[in-house]
Amino acid sequence: MDPVLPPGMDIGKDLVAASATPLVLAILSEGESYGYAIIKRVEELSGGALRWTDGMLYPVLHRLERNSLVKANWGRSESGRRRKYYRLTDKGSEELANQQRQWQVVNETLRATPFTLFRLASQRI
Repeated sequence: MDPVLPPGMDIGKDLVAASATPLVLAILSEGESYGYAIIKRVEELSGGALRWTDGMLYPVLHRLERNSLVKANWGRSESGRRRKYYRLTDKGSEELANQQRQWQVVNETLRATPFTLFRLASQRI
């Protein structure tokens, strides 16, 4: 999917922060992953519109781990480098379903407004 943002326009930090938890949980629902791979997956899924940094991602991962939504284990990459791998817990899967329901309400509410962009976006989804 191509980003809808005009060139040079950034997504606001409030929206980035609000979407961080559901994005990380959804990515980890695809399988175990590590920080850099999560950052690259977000960039890929957003068509480059979202460009996360370590300083943005790791506090989210640590909070999710503290809340038992993800579990982390040290492992080794193919090259032998130590990496911390994260996986979704059962509680994390439940929270992902909860987040999906909440975002569905937000999405439907935005689409019900007269703002044209939301109606155009709904035709592409």
